[in-house]
Amino acid sequence: MSARDVYEYALLRVVPRVERGECCNAGVILYCRARSFIAARTHLDEARLLALDPTVDLAGVRSALAAVESVCDGGVGAGQASGDDPGRRFRWLIAPRSTVVQPGPVHTGLTADPKAEAERLLALLVR
Repeated sequence: MSARDVYEYALLRVVPRVERGECCNAGVILYCRARSFIAARTHLDEARLLALDPTVDLAGVRSALAAVESVCDGGVGAGQASGDDPGRRFRWLIAPRSTVVQPGPVHTGLTADPKAEAERLLALLVR
């Protein structure tokens, strides 16, 4: 059996109209400190989102989700966060915000493969 490490994750929710409190899961951010791993996986169900709000800015939502992925990937695409370690980027991404794309609460688990776990969580909780 492979060594299993603790990981933390948060769902990315799209809340097109905050006053209505409705949301659509659109991604997951996973961080594993033991492996210095951070990743975001996203999938936007546009039909579901448009059912909640036909006037939602789909291009803006796609752009916000891509920005989260870029921050997780690091490098030039992460902007000012490019020099931050994975833990600091995760904490910044999961900080509460009042925008259309919001992080949900943080949960934990154990995994031997953080990359595969991110894909599993995306399939289970988003797709």
